[in-house]
Amino acid sequence: MLDWDGIDTVLLDMDGTLLDLHFDNHFWLSHVPAQFAQKHGIEFELALRELRSKYREVEGSLDWYCVDYWSEKLGLDIVQLKHDLSHKISIKPTVVRFLQALRTRGVDIRLVTNAHKKALGVKMQYTGLSPHFDAIICSHELGVPKEEVGFWRLLNRRNPFDPRRSMLIDDNLEVLRAAQAYGVRHVLAVFQPDSQQPEREITAFRAIRSFAEIMPGP
Repeated sequence: MLDWDGIDTVLLDMDGTLLDLHFDNHFWLSHVPAQFAQKHGIEFELALRELRSKYREVEGSLDWYCVDYWSEKLGLDIVQLKHDLSHKISIKPTVVRFLQALRTRGVDIRLVTNAHKKALGVKMQYTGLSPHFDAIICSHELGVPKEEVGFWRLLNRRNPFDPRRSMLIDDNLEVLRAAQAYGVRHVLAVFQPDSQQPEREITAFRAIRSFAEIMPGP
């Protein structure tokens, strides 16, 4: 059990944490390659191999998360493609109830995401989650991805919080390491970011299967 009396701020990741990562995995590994293959008149498998190579080149950087970068790089309207697939965007079970419980306790609730603002806009449009947050911060605004300790330093400078009385929930283990190195006391991983994929084995951090496991009382 968490000592909620010792937590003033909850920092929440979006994709894979609050939202099912199946949308993003399907989007980048099926939908985009299919559109790329059609555009260039090549087989899907060839398109997927080419895109996987492009993804690896920038993985973990701001470019990897940047809608404008991929629109220019691939010659595709990435925002429109996300809208086309919006029916697959889904909130994970118990998320809304968890956010409501945090609000009842008076916790400062912040969405902290690597997602580009345009991608964030699509997700918020179809989920309606934005009113639950006291602040929404994109790493692109700070110029550093969450995987770097510098992000957390800049975040605290811009939106002050006490790391010793804060909790981060994120499906990205590199992000959790960076936040922990900065001094965020409570860091929680997610066993199953994508509901269509098996649970991951996680030993370096405490992990949850559902927000019901850490639901705060009034």
